[in-house]
Amino acid sequence: MAENTSGLLKKKFYENCPGCKMDRLKEEQSGVPYKNLSYIWLVSLCTALPISSLFPFVYFMIRDFHIAKSEEDIGYYAGFVGSSFMVGRALTSFLWGVVADRYGRKPVIFIGTLSVVVLNALFGLSTSFWMALSMRFLLGCFNSLLGTIRAYASEVCREEYQALALSIVSTSRGIGLIIGPAIGGFFAQPAERYPTVISESSVFGRFPYFLPCLIISIYAVGVLIACWWLPETMHKHDIKLDDRHDACDTLEASSNAGGTEDVVEAEERKTYRKPNLLKNWALMSTIIVYCVFSLQEIAYSEIFSLWAVSDKRHGGLSFSSQDVGEVLSISGFGLLLFQLLVYPPIEKILGPLKITRLSAAISIPLLSIYPYIAMLSGITLHLVLNCASILRNTLSVSLVTGLFILQNNAVPQSQRGAANGISMTAMSLFKAFGPAGGGALFSWAQKRQVAAFLPGDQMVFFVLNLIQFLGLLLTFKPFLAQPHE
Repeated sequence: MAENTSGLLKKKFYENCPGCKMDRLKEEQSGVPYKNLSYIWLVSLCTALPISSLFPFVYFMIRDFHIAKSEEDIGYYAGFVGSSFMVGRALTSFLWGVVADRYGRKPVIFIGTLSVVVLNALFGLSTSFWMALSMRFLLGCFNSLLGTIRAYASEVCREEYQALALSIVSTSRGIGLIIGPAIGGFFAQPAERYPTVISESSVFGRFPYFLPCLIISIYAVGVLIACWWLPETMHKHDIKLDDRHDACDTLEASSNAGGTEDVVEAEERKTYRKPNLLKNWALMSTIIVYCVFSLQEIAYSEIFSLWAVSDKRHGGLSFSSQDVGEVLSISGFGLLLFQLLVYPPIEKILGPLKITRLSAAISIPLLSIYPYIAMLSGITLHLVLNCASILRNTLSVSLVTGLFILQNNAVPQSQRGAANGISMTAMSLFKAFGPAGGGALFSWAQKRQVAAFLPGDQMVFFVLNLIQFLGLLLTFKPFLAQPHE
């Protein structure tokens, strides 16, 4: 055991404790930990890729299953496939958070990555609606590591770089939610799109939605190998006993300065009274706001793809899945540049809460113009749609990043895994309603093209804006509490 005697408290580092090794490394290295941040990027991207990769082709997958009675009902069944992932994640996120707090972040990250390798590939081989539903549900059950990687990101670097680390989590997650559909759009139904390269009799011809899932699973294999060098951040020694020794050291160091009883009393309170997370309103209010915005985000992701590929006579854009992939790829590149180069300095100036409010407020008028984009055509349509998509996704990820920072600042490290597990459970429950509700809303809106009030897709984007406005209201007092309050 080594000691750092700088300051009043003597901070002990245990040689065989990975958490202590990480703490010592953070004290010795004052620069940006690029290597650890690259691990965070890889894992977060792997987690996010499967979530929405199916959206560009799920419309065609449901059609090929022949379960929908009419074309308008396809969105209804597609919503259930999209929601099954979130239902599975909602059931297990808190459990994985507790496991991460007890056994470490690395095992949970490893299991979640392995689930992408296996279950996402099996989803691409689905031959029926129920098989697709089951594979997505199981993938959600085992791939619940977003909360763990958020906790990990706040622990792997010094405090001054936590905003950057959490920004990388939300950026790579946002990129994954965009690149995932792009992969699905470019590589689904390859025998139809690239008949000179892939034949109908090949495995990709017989399973037209396997190739995009296989690409993501191959990437997950690379991440799984990289996880071997992932440093652990959890402390592997008796925290309570160590804190008791620290309290004694504090008593010794401060005996000449007076106030020894107050020091011991404060240390005893800190050591033995573990706060109830459900009574931590700074945490719970942030989670609730995050859930509302997450519901809107996943509903938008599902609706955007369905809206883009639906026929113009139903208010859509008549895009192919490849066209949707191109739009989302461009959005991903723009989002990457913004989050890495622009977000960190803006966060230092405005703070996470103001960025969240500003992003939510700007998104409302932006979404209002989407139904009118369908009236455009040609190069104008593509230009306006790409600009709107880049701005929308940038605002969404900036909003979520601010909430990540507030949430992790509301709890100590020893409870960060469980806190993020609660967040993921609640968010997944809300997101479970997103695709199903969005699909049902989209199908209903398509059947009311000549309604007097908000006809067709105008109703869809109006409902999305209502949810966005509710989330914006909840970011103000007296509902949302800051960690220091």
